[in-house]
Amino acid sequence: MIQIKKVDTAKQLEDAYEIRKLVFVEEQQVPEEEEIDQYEQEATHFVVYADNQVIGAGRVRYVNGFGKIERICLAKTARGKGIGQKLMNAIESEIIRNGYTMAKLNAQRQAEAFYTQLDYQTISEEFLDAGIPHVTMKKKLQ
Repeated sequence: MIQIKKVDTAKQLEDAYEIRKLVFVEEQQVPEEEEIDQYEQEATHFVVYADNQVIGAGRVRYVNGFGKIERICLAKTARGKGIGQKLMNAIESEIIRNGYTMAKLNAQRQAEAFYTQLDYQTISEEFLDAGIPHVTMKKKLQ
C-alpha cells in the first residue's frame, strides 16, 4: 500500500533525506552538499512509503507567488507506476491549501515528459543544475 505523508516527524524527514541521498547523490552523482541545502528548514517536505519502506520524497517552498516544487524523487523500483503523479497531486493540493494558484519546478530534462503529462509547461531554455540538464516548468493549479 502506498502512503504519501506530509512530513511532521523527525523520522519522516530523515526518511526523505535517505531516499533523496539514494536517488540524487548515489544514483545521479549529485554532490551531497548541493543536495541538502539552506532551504530545508523553510520547505514543507513529503515522503512516500510502500509497505512502510521509504520509496519517494519531494518538497515545496513558496517563492515569488509560486509554490516551488523541488527534490521530487522515487526509488528505481517505484518508477513508472503512477506513484510520482500521486506525489505531485499531494504537493499541488498543499500549494492550493496555502492559497497559491501557480506551481513551478526545475525539471531534469529526462523527466520533462512526465511533468508535461501533468500539464506543466516548459518556460525556459535548458540549463545545468548539479551538472544535469534542467528546464523550468510551470502550471496553473485549479
